[in-house]
Amino acid sequence: GGHDPYSNSKGCAELVTSAYQRSYFPVESFEKHRIAIASVRAGNVIGGGDWTADQLLPDIIRSFLKKDPVLIRSPRAIRPWQFVLEPLNGYLMVAESLASDPTKAIGPWNFGPEDKDAKPVAWIVKNMVRLWQNGVSWKIDERNHPHEAHCLKLDSSKARTLLDWRPRLSLDKALDWVVEWYKAYAEKKNMHDLTLEQISRFEHLGAS
Repeated sequence: GGHDPYSNSKGCAELVTSAYQRSYFPVESFEKHRIAIASVRAGNVIGGGDWTADQLLPDIIRSFLKKDPVLIRSPRAIRPWQFVLEPLNGYLMVAESLASDPTKAIGPWNFGPEDKDAKPVAWIVKNMVRLWQNGVSWKIDERNHPHEAHCLKLDSSKARTLLDWRPRLSLDKALDWVVEWYKAYAEKKNMHDLTLEQISRFEHLGAS
């Protein structure tokens, strides 16, 4: 975590979980207590169906749908963007490991993108404007805002080494899928079917 409340809270949650696990269910006594505890952490998750307030991609889409300029407050802030199914795949792998090899899975896990896909906010909004087209635009929000960390990244080497987990989608491709979903929503298409189709596509990427 960083020194702003949001990113710091993530580090605090992991410290509390680790302290609880080490104090009451230490790994060296696993055969006695049989309790395995893991914590999981993702990067900045993006994907269709997200309407969270004050989040970059949902804010962009809401502005696009209203044909308003997108207001960007921290264009240089770098975040570890990743498609929503990437960390979910990792979480399932941790759950499987907790069941099959508990002592291997105990502890914290990070599931983040490749370093090259940690991009500034401005890069995201420019590419969303390019993909959406239809005359959408963006501008800097000049109002005062709470401090945000300039650069956030995740070290996912543990997941890569012990679980053989890897991101399947580049950030460029993830944005394609995001725009595909929200454009279909705007056109009142069957979102249940498209969501399942994207999940199936993602699963096939792992099988290839």
